[in-house]
Amino acid sequence: MTRIKCCGMTRVEDALLAAELGADAIGVVMTARSKRQVALAQAKVIVDAMPPFVTTVALCMDDDADFVRAVIETVRPSLLQFHGAERDEWCAQFDTPYLKAIAMGEGAAALSQLRAFPRAAGLLLDGHGLGESGGSGKTFDWSLMPRDLQQPLILAGGLTPLNVQAAIRVARPWAVDVSSGIESAPGIKDPDKLRDFIAAVRAAG
Repeated sequence: MTRIKCCGMTRVEDALLAAELGADAIGVVMTARSKRQVALAQAKVIVDAMPPFVTTVALCMDDDADFVRAVIETVRPSLLQFHGAERDEWCAQFDTPYLKAIAMGEGAAALSQLRAFPRAAGLLLDGHGLGESGGSGKTFDWSLMPRDLQQPLILAGGLTPLNVQAAIRVARPWAVDVSSGIESAPGIKDPDKLRDFIAAVRAAG
């Protein structure tokens, strides 16, 4: 069964609806480089509202180590997610499981990065280009998703209720990650799109 992460949460009601509909994880964006950024206090409120067995993820991008530590201490996410030029050793210093995003905007050339993060709990392949933040709404060639890595692979970038079943059939990911594809505005989730997305993933098996 393909797992589901709904990212870019800025409101408690959106995160709770995602959990009620069956999302496996929700994400809050901490980096100032994103239009979906939430303050530490608001991220804590969202994370604290989550019911048991929903994983919480805090996204950072080339942020200062002290800021990342503040996120861990205040928000207490289950996982960190790094979207920038961070290296494996740097990401691992916080003693918190982490996901590393790989910018697939380069296409096949980006695949060399997949083996550079042996300590990552999982790798998130996103459609954005190098140096860009997630939530761009850009897809990439799903057939590039490798089959020979031990780490779980998460498919992101441009997923919507209309294309996620096709993406799962081609890429066969451990999980899918959606943000802009379930929004009415950046950071504001559309209940119908959210419901349709999760239903489409579950129907894909």
